[in-house]
Formats: sequence, structure tokens, C-alpha cells
Amino acid sequence: MRSKIVSIGSYLPDKVLTNFDLEKIVDTSNEWIVQRTGIKERHISDKPTSYLAYMAAKKTIEGVISPEEIDVIIVATVTPDKILPATALFVQSQLKAKNAFCFDINAACSGFLYALSVGDSYIRSGVAKNVLVIGAEVLSKFVDWTDRSTCVIFGDGAAAVLLQPSDDDSGILNIVLHSDGDYTDLMQIPAGGSLSPCSKEAVDNHDIYIKMLG
Repeated sequence: MRSKIVSIGSYLPDKVLTNFDLEKIVDTSNEWIVQRTGIKERHISDKPTSYLAYMAAKKTIEGVISPEEIDVIIVATVTPDKILPATALFVQSQLKAKNAFCFDINAACSGFLYALSVGDSYIRSGVAKNVLVIGAEVLSKFVDWTDRSTCVIFGDGAAAVLLQPSDDDSGILNIVLHSDGDYTDLMQIPAGGSLSPCSKEAVDNHDIYIKMLG
């Protein structure tokens, strides 16, 4: 049995931060940013990740299934509302999807694909019939706005898909994933976890923000 994407939805905050806005914040230029990233603007949220995820999820299921029919909610994010509990639980509460079990996946830029692979597995195994997979980030709250190598890249937004069993040959054929733990220093938020808990020193050193080599 395959799973297939039967509905999609997305949500972007209203506030837009352009490259020209960034020129007033950090030593950079529209031309410099576009040449290196292709990015001209990014959306910025004053709401938590769960709100963006909820809005995308709401659009995804509207007119397709009721919230009570959702079996699983998976949220892929590295910017959770809180370390505990899972952001997916906040989404469940807002959707009133009382019959779903919920959890988060942290796999950074690849997070949505990892979450999709898990959702696909639940469908293929017969454990679930309606799986809501959401990718949502509010990275602007974890960006060092004095670091032009990172603050020009990241923004906020969410997207979701609803997976159901396929009744024909359509659907997800295969998902191939790979990780390499030897390169964990390339992109990280140094402090805030059990290795280096948040402290005044971490805040002063900007170690609670995204750091990237390159």
C-alpha cells in the first residue's frame, strides 16, 4: 500500500522584510544578498511556530476531512514553541484533532522530508489512514541580526500535506534519506541544549542564535 498527498496548504506571516530593509540593519546590500542567495525578501512572524503550523494545517484539511478524523500529526521544526512539550500538541489543540497522536521531528532543512517518510510509513503499515505532515519554522527568532552571513537567509513560514492510502498506482514511490554526523559543526545553535544550557554568557556571546560555517 502506498500513501499519497491528497491536499496541501501553506501559511506566511504578513510582515515582509526586504533586502533593502536589511541594508539598514546590517552591513550588506540587496545586490550582495541576491548574488549569493537569490533571496529578495523573507516573511517575519510575531507568532510562535505552532500558530503558523496550525494555519497551514487548517487550510490543508478544510473541505477534505474533519479534525476528528486525523490519526497522526507530525511537525517538522527546529524552532519549537517550547523544548517541552512538542509543538505538534499545540497544533492538535488548536485544530481540536482529539483523536490524533502527535510528535515533532528535528532534522533542520530536511525536516519535512523526514516527517513525510514517517507519515508514509504509518500509511504503508496500516497504522493510520489520515496523517498530517507539517513543516514550520519561525527562524527569525533564532537569527543573530548582527551576523550578515545568516540573517539574510532565514525567514518564517509553514506548509502542510495530508497523506492517505492510495487506491491506485499513484502515490509516494520511495524516499531515500541520509545523514552524516561528522559535520554537526557546520550549522548549529551552540547553546540551549543539555550540552550547553542557556546562560548569561551564552546570551552575551550570541550562542543562542544560528551559527553557520560558510
